[in-house]
Amino acid sequence: MNYPLLLVVAAACAIAAGVWARSARRLQKVASRAEREFGRTSDAATVARSAFRKDVHSTVLYGVLALAAGGGAFIAQGSTWLFSLILIPVGVSLVFGRDFVRDSRLAESRFELERRAEEVLSQEDLAPRRWAERLAPEHLPDITGFEVGRVYQAGTGMMAGDFYDVFRVAPTRVAALIGDVTGHGIEPSITAFQAKYLLRVFLRQFRDPAQALEELNAQLSALDRGEEMISMCVVVFDTEAGTVRYASAGHPAAWLWHEKDVRPLRSTGPLLMLDPDGTFHSRELRLDPGDLVLLYTDGLSEARAGDQLFGEERIANTLRRDPGADPGVLVKALLEAARDFSCEPITDDIAILAIRRD
Repeated sequence: MNYPLLLVVAAACAIAAGVWARSARRLQKVASRAEREFGRTSDAATVARSAFRKDVHSTVLYGVLALAAGGGAFIAQGSTWLFSLILIPVGVSLVFGRDFVRDSRLAESRFELERRAEEVLSQEDLAPRRWAERLAPEHLPDITGFEVGRVYQAGTGMMAGDFYDVFRVAPTRVAALIGDVTGHGIEPSITAFQAKYLLRVFLRQFRDPAQALEELNAQLSALDRGEEMISMCVVVFDTEAGTVRYASAGHPAAWLWHEKDVRPLRSTGPLLMLDPDGTFHSRELRLDPGDLVLLYTDGLSEARAGDQLFGEERIANTLRRDPGADPGVLVKALLEAARDFSCEPITDDIAILAIRRD
């Protein structure tokens, strides 16, 4: 043996040739399957055949190198012709080089299409969350004189139908509202968005929340949204008068902690969009520092354990047990209590809002 190092090179090239051969066999099966399922002229079949040819090319190249290096290790002179065999894969490269470049461009374009498809899917996945953030925002504005807690849990639907809002309507008046549109999907979500921001306008026009609900009902009913209806509770705090005035359109009972006890704020009118001429009433109660109003959607009260509902009384008792709790802690405790109570995952949206006057 004249050149033992060439023998090592030959062995390494033989191993590489084996690796590329295994890959080529697998890609040949992939190419055959792509041709059967998508057709011989399809992009998938073209890319698979290209990958197969490249692996065959690599297999031949390393096989020739292994043969040339192995022969050169034992032949001292005249081994040049062995290395000339490398011209075979070089010739293959020249013949199929244009195809390789074309196929690489095709692969690049397919990658770009897949990247754009991923972006679209990502945007489609992100859109419902962004929309839900508008209807039930994670962060509410700081309002001097009030502590606010909120929590929202999305159900199984793609788009939210629950919404809430807290905002100042005058220097001494703060409005809080919560609502729920029947149904799931984009249409109820659009209706919720319209209702939320139209009510902002009407609550600035009318001091009485019942008047604002009547105007909102008239405007939404004119849209003729089929079977859609909205339950909603609106509460207006007046720090100058020391009162809270509320109106509820068929919404589950809200709760007011006042004078060391809880009292329900029940419905004072029909569901919105049920009757275009529906009438609504408001009620006014005293509001002392430390008093708290708790609002929620029916996903909380209707959490189930078999035939049993979580219900209004459990909600009231949670507030009664620890009325001095931070509003943010209170709403999270209620959500956890409903989850613990329910035998199965809660599929409906849940929104909870707690507002305490300092």
